[in-house]
Amino acid sequence: MNSMIYKRKAPLLIFLIPAFAFLLVYLYYPFFQNILNTVMKIGGLGRAAEGVNEPWYENYQRLFVDPYMRVALKNTLILIVCTIVFQVGIALILALLVDTIRVGAQFFRTVYFFPIVISATALGLMFNLIFLYKGGMVNQLLLSLGKLPYEVKPSGKVIVQWLDWKDQAHFLFTMFLPVMWQYVGFYFVILVTGLNNIPQDVYEAAALDGADGLKRTRFITLPLLRNVLCTCLVLAITGALKVFDLPWVMFGAGMPENMGWLTGTYMYDQTFNKMNVDYGSTIAVLIVVLGVVLSNVANRVFRPSEDI
Repeated sequence: MNSMIYKRKAPLLIFLIPAFAFLLVYLYYPFFQNILNTVMKIGGLGRAAEGVNEPWYENYQRLFVDPYMRVALKNTLILIVCTIVFQVGIALILALLVDTIRVGAQFFRTVYFFPIVISATALGLMFNLIFLYKGGMVNQLLLSLGKLPYEVKPSGKVIVQWLDWKDQAHFLFTMFLPVMWQYVGFYFVILVTGLNNIPQDVYEAAALDGADGLKRTRFITLPLLRNVLCTCLVLAITGALKVFDLPWVMFGAGMPENMGWLTGTYMYDQTFNKMNVDYGSTIAVLIVVLGVVLSNVANRVFRPSEDI
């Protein structure tokens, strides 16, 4: 029966063609149209192009001289490093810890995954209450610990020198922390699934040979998780390049002295606020190119093993 189904290809096309048509209309056509927009002169959303730029590569040339684009690239590269180290790293540690327990494992899996299901807008507003208000939770905690200077006026009014979490010294931490916190659970679930696919017979054999927990993790778990870790790294890199919602909710276009841009937020600002649709399209193409290049680099450095 199964062989007859695969010998007759015509029924398969009935299901494949609609899906391909959907991708063609809503993915491939907008993508190639976006590439075309980079060489056109477009004055605003919904407006027809006024012709080809002179020279046609004007927007690509602008990428190299735009100081805010350099800031966005620098911050995004820092975010990529933080994502790999903290998101994937913490997720790996949590996955290894949860995999070693038998009672309550499902509870921890649910708790760690929970931030993923919360709206980015709600998370942004929550972290605004924690950090970005002068009397926010963190500032109140620092005040109660005596870490913030304050002055009591003769009238009894207390003047507190609240810590500004959007200044030059703190804005990257304030912007990156919610992103790190939200997506740890995403990689945690992927890594836990990979751990569950490792045969227990391998661990039992290693235990009989006298290997302790640390050696089993180093010589069995991590090598067998290499393919899964490589997938997590690629997802972390491409995800960091596209981060937009949380930083925009927290900072919006009011980035601290234009030093808090990311590639995603800067692309949005140029397209929808500045109405530089052609330049915003160019930034979008750059994001795609960076994603492809960095993903290939990660795949080559952490090349998945086909024999594991």
